[in-house]
Formats: sequence, C-alpha cells, structure tokens
Amino acid sequence: MIPRYTPPAFAALWSSEARYAVWLDVELAACEAMEAEGLVPAGVARALRDKNVKLDAARIEEIERTVKHDVIAFLTHVEELAGPDARWLHRGMTSSDVLDTSLAVLLVRAADLLLERLDGLIVALSRRSDEHRKTPMIGRSHGIHAEPVTFGLALAGHLAEMKRGRARLRDARGEIAVGKISGAVGTYAHLSPRIEAQALASLGLRPETVATQVVPRDRHAAFFNAMALVAAGIERLATNVRHWQRTEVAEAEERFTEGQKGSSAMPHKRNPILSENLCGLARVVRAAAIPALEDVVLWHERDISHSSVERMIAPDATTTLGFMLERATSLVEGLVVREDNLRKNLSLTGGLFFSEAVLLALVSYGLRRQEAYVLVQRNAMKALAGEGSFRDLLAADPDVAARLSAAELDRCFDLDHALSHVSGIVDRALAAP
Repeated sequence: MIPRYTPPAFAALWSSEARYAVWLDVELAACEAMEAEGLVPAGVARALRDKNVKLDAARIEEIERTVKHDVIAFLTHVEELAGPDARWLHRGMTSSDVLDTSLAVLLVRAADLLLERLDGLIVALSRRSDEHRKTPMIGRSHGIHAEPVTFGLALAGHLAEMKRGRARLRDARGEIAVGKISGAVGTYAHLSPRIEAQALASLGLRPETVATQVVPRDRHAAFFNAMALVAAGIERLATNVRHWQRTEVAEAEERFTEGQKGSSAMPHKRNPILSENLCGLARVVRAAAIPALEDVVLWHERDISHSSVERMIAPDATTTLGFMLERATSLVEGLVVREDNLRKNLSLTGGLFFSEAVLLALVSYGLRRQEAYVLVQRNAMKALAGEGSFRDLLAADPDVAARLSAAELDRCFDLDHALSHVSGIVDRALAAP
C-alpha cells in the first residue's frame, strides 16, 4: 500500500489501529459467549467494554519486540489498560482464533468497499452503453476490421463482464465470512461449538465447518482469485481505450482536463495515462492470486508460511483494486466518444465488412459455400488492392451478377440489417442481474 494508490477508506481499514480494534472485538465477543456458558464470570465483558480502552499500536509493537509474538503483545497491552478483568480474555483460545477471525472481519469489510465501488463502475458502464447503443463502429478481430458493431455494444460487453465479476466477488465475500474460535487444533478442547457460534454470529461470521488451528486457505484463495478476475476485466476495458485513443484510430479518448499536460517534451501529447495505469495495477492484483493459492497447502493442523503472505497481499490487493475501480469509473464517465471518426473508420474499407452477407446470399442461390467464398474473396482482394470499390467489383463480376441482382446486392450492404439485433443485446446486458 502506497498513498498514491490508496483510497482513504482502505487506508483506515488496514491501519494498525483498525486491526487491533478488531482483535479486541473478537476477544470480547468470545468472552461474552463464554459468560453465557458459565466459563467466565458474568459481567466481565461489559466491565471491559465500559473501560473503553484506547489501544496504542506503538505500545503493542514495542512489547512485541521483546516477546516476539503479536497476539501476546496485544493481550499484554490490554491487561495494562484494563487491569485484572483482562485475565479472562483468550480463555481456551489460540492465536489463530483471533487472527483468522479478525482477518475474516477485515476481508468482509474490504469486500463491501469493493462491491460498493464495483456498483459505481457498473452504473457508469450501463449509462454509456445505453447512450451509444446505436452508435455504429467497426468490430475487429485480430486487430483487423471484421463486421460492424456499435460503441454501446462494445461497452455492454464490459458491463456484462463486470456484473459477472460482481457475482464472483459477492460469492467470495460469503465464502470468506468464516471464523473459528475452537482452540489450538479446532477441537474445542476448552471451549464449545455453542461459544464459537454465538461469538462469530455477533461479528457477522459463521463457524468453519472443519477447522484445524486455522481456517482453511482455499476460502482465501477464492477471494483473491475473484479480485484478480475483476482486475483482469478492468484491464481489458483499459486496453480497448488505449487502442481507441491511438492517433490512427481516434475513436474514443480519455477526458483531457483543463490545465492537464501530456508530455514534458511534446506539448501536443494527450496520452491514455489512466488506462495505462489501470493495466499496470491489474498486474499487482493478479499477482496476489498465486501466493493465495500456494497458501492453501499448510503442514498438518497448521504452519505459519501463509501469515507473512497475507499480511502483504490482503491490504495491497484489496486497496489496489479499490483504487482501480474508482479510476475505471471516472474513466468511463469521462470517456470522449468521437462519432465522426467511428463512422470514418467504418467506411475505410468501402464496405468489405459486408462480405459474409454476400457469401450467404450466393449460397442461398445455390452455390456451394466454398465456391461462393472464392467469388467473394477474389473481389475483396481486388478492393483491398485498390482496384475499385467492393460493391462495384461484385456487380461487375459476371459469376456474381448471374446470381445476385443490384437490389439483392443492396440488401447485402444494409448496415441497419447488420446491426438489427444489437439493441436487444445491449438490453440483455443492462437487464442482467
């Protein structure tokens, strides 16, 4: 996490102060549940809450330098502040009961922040898709002109992808909303499943089905991979913007604000810096997916190889994706669409993109498909070589003219027909849950 790419909400979420506050919440929730079971004297948790202790992150870290154990340092500091009642905290618990449960709380909160920002991007894509549902442009495959689409349809594809990403992230949020308060190897040797269930419910979590000393890390891997897919989707959008903004294409571009400068050397430059930034940051989010998968394999009931990884990837990946979602939303909202250049590029090949319509028309008049393909291709190659317009060359080809009248050729070159279903596709993307 660096300030340049850290929204304030994520900075607060992953601060030391927030982390230790959640640790205390977990300890107090467990203490209250133990009171209900008679393992802790009644009123202890309330007495501790009434003290309203102000945790000092620097003091906890000072103690940790001596004891070399973060949870013990935390509990020592709580005892310093709360006095004798604090001795009842952590009864029958192990460090991972606190660490894994608090990590679940923090990841759920991070997921909620991400879902909120993803909703903003979905709204922006929905509005721009609808706005340009009938704005024709050339579709490309392999970077080469293919058949017509619309700019709204292009954006609708990104909209549908972001909705799928939201569904995955929502499901991953549910998978990660799991904690454990079941002791050293998950057997409740000094606790009970009722204590765990009550404590976790008060924190908005549910118990792990079968815990060891830790919550199994396949849950975390699912969460980080869901984030990686959202980041990849944003990168796909940003890559398209980068192509659209190329000088030779100039179909759409990032908003260039008053006073903005594009190059220290070349005053004319207007570069797709937001999109390029998003492509770079997507690599950071995706990079967390592999370590998360590698964390799944731990020795027996637990080792500590996952801990250092999660201390880094949890704040970094969630924060970076949060920033990406905010930036991507701003990018889509401000995207400048050059409709004149869209039409100019659409006409660059003189209607070559109608070649399939001509092919199908010839087939419908009795030609074998491969024979028809040869007839259409030879005229298309002449048009590409500058020997005339595709439409005129077809009309002058006796093998084509013998089968297709001028009126039938005109029907093959009907842009409205080519795009007749596009609006319905956009509607489908807008209506998708």
